[in-house]
Amino acid sequence: MSSTWVIAGKELLDLRRDRLFAVLIGFLAIATLISVGVAAASFGTELDAYNLYVQQLAASGSTTAPAAPQLFPLQLLRGGVEYLEILGALFAIVLGYGTVAKEKYRGTLQLLLSRPVGRFAIPAGKVLGLAVVWLVVVAVLTLLTTLAILVIGSAPLQGIDLVRILIGAVVAWVYLVFWSSLAIGITALSPRLSTGLIVSIVVWLAFVLIIPQIGDTMDPDNQVPGGLFAALQIQKPDELKVLANFAAFDGIRNGLEVSSITKHFERLSFAFLGIKDKYNQLPLGLVWADMWGYAITLAAAAFASVTFAVGVTTRRNLQRKIS
Repeated sequence: MSSTWVIAGKELLDLRRDRLFAVLIGFLAIATLISVGVAAASFGTELDAYNLYVQQLAASGSTTAPAAPQLFPLQLLRGGVEYLEILGALFAIVLGYGTVAKEKYRGTLQLLLSRPVGRFAIPAGKVLGLAVVWLVVVAVLTLLTTLAILVIGSAPLQGIDLVRILIGAVVAWVYLVFWSSLAIGITALSPRLSTGLIVSIVVWLAFVLIIPQIGDTMDPDNQVPGGLFAALQIQKPDELKVLANFAAFDGIRNGLEVSSITKHFERLSFAFLGIKDKYNQLPLGLVWADMWGYAITLAAAAFASVTFAVGVTTRRNLQRKIS
């Protein structure tokens, strides 16, 4: 176990000196902060339009006005979650690949393998090091986004909001560890380093971009801003009756979506943060009752990914690496 921690410490030291890592995380942080600012500005525009409309109604002598739009602070995080699920996963793959590739490129692989370490010390140390790195990164991003909501969004936060943000941070950490571990395993298993990176990116493309997009495209309610049924002013009971006639189609669509680990991360984050209107202001117990299956699947996928990385990153596989 001590060897594992030594290797993990080495990974942390390497990443601290890695300029590419700093650039990637800096870019992710800036993109997240900008998304909060854009969301806050969008709500401000919506509120201005509402106030103008109310003034026009008052000038015309009408005393009936629609309800004012409400700002739910955590909904400002929607863009940040989407950046994390796409760019965060890609950056996690790059870091996972880099932990294996750097030993070959720097000529330190044989030195590392010559040390009297256990069978699983090297891969476990690398996974542990990246897990700690992502824990720090997620903590920093969580702090920055919370401050952004308070300062840029000018939105107050309650204690329950902070709990929801913390839950979202844990979900994000598990998601990023999944992708880094998967990249380590694929790179270790591939005969060439470049092949490992290419295969990892192909998996990312399939499960982060392509499959979720197919599922979204098959959902008719996503084809109109605000929802098709809302645009047609169809009430919820009638909506359910319509969808009941397409149960088989909706089952296929949902099956495609949930085959992607990214959709599990997105649905969990959107639910606990209240980004999805269905779960907004809903007690955490009721959210958990509806989301526990996604949480278990995400945790199981991360555990399987870590096990895969540790299991296939053997001395033999590392020694046969070709650049």
